Amino acid sequence: MEERGMPLLGEKIPEFEVQTTHGKMKLPDDFNGKWFVLFSHPADFTPVCTTEFVAFQKRYNKFKELNTELIGLSIDQVFSHIKWVEWIKDKLDVEIKFPVIADDTGKVAGKLGIVHPGKGTNTVRAVFIVDPQGIMRAMLYYPQELGRNMDEILRMVKGLQIGDENKVAIPANWPENEIIGDHVIVPPASDEKTAKKRLESAKKGEIECFDWWLCHKKL
Repeated sequence: MEERGMPLLGEKIPEFEVQTTHGKMKLPDDFNGKWFVLFSHPADFTPVCTTEFVAFQKRYNKFKELNTELIGLSIDQVFSHIKWVEWIKDKLDVEIKFPVIADDTGKVAGKLGIVHPGKGTNTVRAVFIVDPQGIMRAMLYYPQELGRNMDEILRMVKGLQIGDENKVAIPANWPENEIIGDHVIVPPASDEKTAKKRLESAKKGEIECFDWWLCHKKL
């Protein structure tokens, strides 16, 4: 199994040709022009993973509204994935519509650095948010016993997209920040001239500022 450290933010995700429940795919090429969330789970037919797959599917349309696709992964054979997805449909009446990578050789997990230490070949609960250029924009890393919060992953995708489109930063707990509510943060001034302009903009009501370095606005 090829192993390396987890890719860094701002790096291009490694290229893979993978077998999935939807057939063979090439990453990131098959998602060119779209954001995608690649998430790994420890194993098929396990309780927490089952709740996660249902939760992701329940929000799949919301991800698609953000031009974002989902793709799962574990070190299981594709036959196991297919039977597990069928079980979820039969027993829980939820049809999993996104593909799941069968990484039974461990090649993908090894390159992404997501093999759980001390747990054999199990993969951790990792989440990689990748932009339309194939660049790694965010990563989350969970232990096996803690299921993920899919609403937070949705918030992250939306926040990253808004930040890119508007050249702003996103505050804590946005859009329900304790200080500025649903406003976004104007990047801090890096020189005296820009700082002065920020305060002038605040006087005109174009933005709001607590000080020159903490300015915000409503989109």
